[in-house]
Amino acid sequence: MKRKLGMPTLEVIHENNDYLVVNKAAGLITEQSPYEAITIETQVFNHLLKSKRKPYVGIIHRLDRVTSGVLIIAKKKSILVEFNNLFSSRKVQKTYLAVVKNKPAKNKGNLVNFLIKNNKEKRAEIVQSKSKDTQNCMLSYKVIDKNDFGYLLEVRPKTGRFHQIRAQLSNIGLPIIGDEKYGSDATYAPLCICLHAWKLTFEVSGTKETLTYEAPLPNHDFWRFKSI
Repeated sequence: MKRKLGMPTLEVIHENNDYLVVNKAAGLITEQSPYEAITIETQVFNHLLKSKRKPYVGIIHRLDRVTSGVLIIAKKKSILVEFNNLFSSRKVQKTYLAVVKNKPAKNKGNLVNFLIKNNKEKRAEIVQSKSKDTQNCMLSYKVIDKNDFGYLLEVRPKTGRFHQIRAQLSNIGLPIIGDEKYGSDATYAPLCICLHAWKLTFEVSGTKETLTYEAPLPNHDFWRFKSI
């Protein structure tokens, strides 16, 4: 049985002959699934059908269902390969924004942890010691604003582990608002947490030029900050 959601409109930030950049709505998964009536992949396919009879949709990277923000989708197989190489060689910088209820002990910091993926519970767990099952995970964060709901953190992951931002922030007493799986007691919106993939920067293939795409923040009171 397919999960039914309201029909959010596909928000296109940029489009050219090679790829398009979209602002993913929280609540949707990225890739097509037999259990989901609407996904980002199906939305993009339907969008491209308007101008091409047999469009190609190449999923380069993903965001969790509960996370909103910037996603790049390839329109050609060769472009998918190019971006896969950029991501695997860590030439792509992702910048996230997170809203947390609790005041951070430090205004900025670097978090380095061992992470285990718990497949049964579909969550990441931070553990104290290294083993054959652990992965290193690293991120930096800084507090950039606050409002009546909480504190706005700019987060830059240095590794791309499963749920690492959610798990690492929770591990220092800063669960993301709405993220019950990782200990939040603050209510947000269904199938959403206050985590937004804000910016994505990468080096243009064959040049030293860098491009940055930015996704507008969710239209919600929790995201009303003077600095953004």
